[in-house]
Amino acid sequence: MDETILTSIPPLRAKWALQGTQAVVPISGDHKRRVLYGTISLRGGLLIHDTPACNQEEFQIYLRMIRSLWRGWKMLLFLDRAPSHKAEESILLAEELGIALRWLPVACPKLNPMDHLWRHIKGDVLANTPHDSLDQRVALVHQYLQDLGPAGWMRKAGLFSEKFWLREYCPLP
Repeated sequence: MDETILTSIPPLRAKWALQGTQAVVPISGDHKRRVLYGTISLRGGLLIHDTPACNQEEFQIYLRMIRSLWRGWKMLLFLDRAPSHKAEESILLAEELGIALRWLPVACPKLNPMDHLWRHIKGDVLANTPHDSLDQRVALVHQYLQDLGPAGWMRKAGLFSEKFWLREYCPLP
């Protein structure tokens, strides 16, 4: 599980121009942002939730969404150490919902499959291209993930890598 922030301004990854000329990079003047929470299952499920804030209350709403989607499953959720994740109320709610929480080491995004998926989306799908609205950018992410499908999510998240640290628990296609 991980979250990422989308902004109205696209991430600038590469912009080419003729030598000696300035590349034109169109951007909007607003600073709107949206938070996308995402959880990928080792069985190929994916849950994405967008919200305007990244706080304890939103994280708790997301925990309830996870449990309602994957009812009856034994769940182990790997998380970074964000304050909203470590809040006492969030930990108590996870216990109540039957979701075991495990903390990833500090500054180790390579261990989080969702972080790989977010990096791909920001670097390849959203980069360098302005959109008319933040809603359009969020819709593009949802459409891209739907088109990619479960095997694609898992591949982009690195679950099929020989070096994936939870590989023994991940079913291969």
